[in-house]
Amino acid sequence: MKAAVLNKLDSVPFYIDFPDPVPQDETQIVMNVKAAALKNLDKVKTKEFYYAHYSSLPVVVGTDGVGTLSDGTNVYAMGITGTLGQKSLISANRYTVLPANIDFALAAALPNAVLGSAIPLKDRAEMKQGDVVLINGATGITGKVAVQIAKYYGASKIIVTGRNQESLQALKTLGADVAISILQDDETFLQQIKEIDQTTPIDIVLDYIWGKPAELIMNAFQNRHGDKIRFVTMGDMAGRTFPISSGVLRSADILLMGSGFGSLTPEVMSLYINKILPEMFALAAAGKLTIETESMNLKDISTAWSVDSKGKRLVVIID
Repeated sequence: MKAAVLNKLDSVPFYIDFPDPVPQDETQIVMNVKAAALKNLDKVKTKEFYYAHYSSLPVVVGTDGVGTLSDGTNVYAMGITGTLGQKSLISANRYTVLPANIDFALAAALPNAVLGSAIPLKDRAEMKQGDVVLINGATGITGKVAVQIAKYYGASKIIVTGRNQESLQALKTLGADVAISILQDDETFLQQIKEIDQTTPIDIVLDYIWGKPAELIMNAFQNRHGDKIRFVTMGDMAGRTFPISSGVLRSADILLMGSGFGSLTPEVMSLYINKILPEMFALAAAGKLTIETESMNLKDISTAWSVDSKGKRLVVIID
């Protein structure tokens, strides 16, 4: 088969021939891959510094994708072997059947963003209808999907923060109610969050950037009297650490959590694969959930590895 093959860590994969994967037992089946999203995780696994880098080379890269089974069923699955190739091994009982009318590129692009938005909302924050949701760093790919999913889950108000003013305002077409720039001075930003929380108390914070903006949001809750705030963090683009005042945590009811692969139990992954993903794929197929994509062919994988897709999810199409 043709595949994106990594021969050496800290390099890019190349489009070459590679042996077809062979199931080792009845728990494994072959998926004929049609499309796979190229994500940061796929790239970082090729780096020697990464704790979970590829340990056996050469290897077909790629962590998940969409394709067809031997009986013609279209599915999404995480790969046992690399998914940036014409064939990949997947678990025989761990895949999601796709709606008949969904585009392969759209189906490949969605799962990572759904994992980073629906799981934090439903599992970690236990979102319920009517909750007020603040999404910190909402202008990225996953943040845009989070706005739509929060709206779908019944948020009564959605507040978004970010750097790009144009992108922030565009989020209002996806369901956001209030957009706040994190480029303004700290005191103004903090005061805006505090005023919103006083009039419509914030129930959930989804944080994609951490750092100074998350610190200011946390400080805005000091001396707050009200229901619990579920604060869930998924990223740290604005800084890996910040000081948390003991006074903030003692004067407000804040539940601070993270959401990432290390925090996802088998039960949560089962919920994701069997319930959440089918629901989101159905929404996307009906045009009610969108994600911007850019497509490239597998044969151009070495070039695709360094493409800046400018806020779109890069999807590799596999012939």
